Amino acid sequence: MQRLEKLLYRQVKETCERHELLAHGDRIMVAMSGGKDSYTLFHLLTRLVPRLPFKVELVAVHLDQVQPGYDGSGLRRWLEACGWPFEILREDTYSVVTSHLDSAQTYCSLCSRLRRGILYTAAERLGCTKIALGHHRDDSLETFLLNLFYSGKLQAMPARYRTDDDRFDVIRPMIECAERDIAALAADLAFPIIPCNLCGSQDGLKRDAMTRLLADLERDNPHVRSIMLSAISNVRPSHLLDRDVARAWAERAPDIRPATVPEPRAARHAALPTVTTAGRVHLNVVAEPDA
Repeated sequence: MQRLEKLLYRQVKETCERHELLAHGDRIMVAMSGGKDSYTLFHLLTRLVPRLPFKVELVAVHLDQVQPGYDGSGLRRWLEACGWPFEILREDTYSVVTSHLDSAQTYCSLCSRLRRGILYTAAERLGCTKIALGHHRDDSLETFLLNLFYSGKLQAMPARYRTDDDRFDVIRPMIECAERDIAALAADLAFPIIPCNLCGSQDGLKRDAMTRLLADLERDNPHVRSIMLSAISNVRPSHLLDRDVARAWAERAPDIRPATVPEPRAARHAALPTVTTAGRVHLNVVAEPDA
């Protein structure tokens, strides 16, 4: 492997181990959008899975959403050359989205809901236990900022979660990988990228503003994205205002971040008041002698 591929491979491997994303007997659908992220995810998983000490199956699934100018021939040839199982589905979600929303509205939310429903149905038909998505570190940080600024909640993207209908685990093996590294590897390996002509065609999206904000912050501190990733992995529930979180934290199991006993503090000089109206403090005042 080249240096960059080794870096991303190691990060994905460590994320999978830390968050227990892979288990014996898993059959994992890898959602292939045709963008750089999903190509990189599938590429890395096809290198990781054969090295696991247990059996895991992969199947790539791509959805043709009938967008104008769509050409999936490159993706199909690439998947065929990989030699792993795959399916290409076709459903005209493009017309549904554009018929319900005008160009001033954000397409992403409706488009992703429709795509998710189709992929969940396919995952059940294929007997998959998990669905792997190509979200990366920057996606998670931008989502965190969007929720913080516009939704009033502290929420990012977890490495793993259970679907609301309790059918699948959704996993994000690249959630700790930097987008710039993924883009560089995708360019090196010349993946046949399929451009998005729907959400990618809109200007002025809030997520774009979050991307610019992070870029601006990174000009002053080049490590700001890494620091933010550490922050959402290092939450201090006792210093937030959510009462449910505070109660759950107080009732946590003893092995969850055990409470540390502070070292005894050395005695410090107590500053005595020179002026007080507290009522209980009495100062000994020496009267000045008469002149």
